[in-house]
Amino acid sequence: MTGIFRWIERHAEKTPDKPAILFEGETITYADFAGRVRAAAGALKNTYGIQPGDRVAYLGLGLPDAFYLLFACARIGAMFLPMNWRLAAPEHQFILGDSGATLLIADADHQARAKELQKLLPALTLAACDFEAEGWTPFWAAEAGEEPEPESGADDPVLLVYTSGTTGAPKGAVLTQGAITVNALNAIHANDMSEADTILNVLPLFHVGGLNVQSTPAFYAGATVIQHRRFVPAAVLAALRQGGITLAVLVPAMQQALMAEPDWAAAEFPDLRFVMSGSTIVPRPLIEAMAAKGIPLGQVYGSTETGPYATYLRADEVGPKAGSAGRVAIHCELRIVDTDDQVVAAGEAGEILIRGDNLFSEYWRNAPATREALRDGWHYTGDIGYQDDDGFLWVHDRKKDVIISGGENIYPAEVEIILHAMADVADGVVVGLADAKWGEVPVAVVQMNKGYQVEAAAFLARFEDKIANFKRPRHVVFTDSLPRNAMGKILKHQVREEINE
Repeated sequence: MTGIFRWIERHAEKTPDKPAILFEGETITYADFAGRVRAAAGALKNTYGIQPGDRVAYLGLGLPDAFYLLFACARIGAMFLPMNWRLAAPEHQFILGDSGATLLIADADHQARAKELQKLLPALTLAACDFEAEGWTPFWAAEAGEEPEPESGADDPVLLVYTSGTTGAPKGAVLTQGAITVNALNAIHANDMSEADTILNVLPLFHVGGLNVQSTPAFYAGATVIQHRRFVPAAVLAALRQGGITLAVLVPAMQQALMAEPDWAAAEFPDLRFVMSGSTIVPRPLIEAMAAKGIPLGQVYGSTETGPYATYLRADEVGPKAGSAGRVAIHCELRIVDTDDQVVAAGEAGEILIRGDNLFSEYWRNAPATREALRDGWHYTGDIGYQDDDGFLWVHDRKKDVIISGGENIYPAEVEIILHAMADVADGVVVGLADAKWGEVPVAVVQMNKGYQVEAAAFLARFEDKIANFKRPRHVVFTDSLPRNAMGKILKHQVREEINE
């Protein structure tokens, strides 16, 4: 298995004039792509002194530069570190300090933050990727110098992504070039992707969702990626209606935003054949809304640590298994185990374990966390779910999110299915509230749609006859907003902490 930078070079040789990336009116062919990767690799090595194993940080929106830098790092054996631009300065400082990155490439929108970080970390070198300003060195103006010989292969780490921290402080997951290649193979099978496809990506590129659900797999396949700087619902809806897009990835929060657009009801998507979703359990109303447009809505289950593909629901499986996370990826293995690490029978819930060459190799400089998550080649996901008799995975919740009330396990996802089916509810979660008698009781934290109000007692009565009494929420908290991570996933640990204060 070769380095991932070879993908771009081979397509540049085979189909040099084929569009690789379409971005804000600019067409970047595969020949252009390969040239920019070589130029970036030369600048990193010859101007900035980046050596194999060094970390190169990027703080910016969804610019094609992120792709150039990823493949350039692959070429010279460095590690690409895309940073979540939604984080606060102390969080950025932690990531830069923890990773040991000495070069930060920033876009125009984040130049002020980059300068702030340089004051906190004086050894940090800054470069501008899409702007010119006093005190800044334009990255693309750097002398590429002599073209560096490729210095890396499949076993070399290339991507360092800090987890979104849904259960605490972020950890840096390290993915090798081989892991990204195997993930691409899983993705191609999941999406039935080929060089004939045109992919729309609106997910942020600081996350494996934006990088690896469809984008880097598209570059493996020789397909075309339409890249948006950021998610703007009206612009995304217009792009889908215009035609030409065959595949897209949209997390539930994005789908909800599209459905709130005035033009959604009349919208038709002439060439769109499949949408992949994920990041959280996809509510059935969203699946049905896409089905009404004639588009199957699949689901990928995984995490930063799995690249992200671990399981997936393909287009032809959506009908009979809608709501499932699908079957195990073609290049993975899956187990469901109990608290004694014994494999459970079909239909029994347990912790989800994943094994495959797509897995992360370690948490950066965090051996204890690595040992906890990787055991005998298996990744202990911390998620609870079960496989049905057909081998399809149904995900309940994070292990840490399970509510134990009077000795009974309550999986919030079971209750949230009912919650999400309510027409006047925009979103909501169920978490555990400490209780002197029961240990914990379930509480619904709900964001209503605009213009809707309901009394607490009437709201709680909606769960009667729909779920076992002990699983029904005992209280409801109405809120104007819910805390989310960069992928739109609700931060349950934060909600739980707030209601237990």
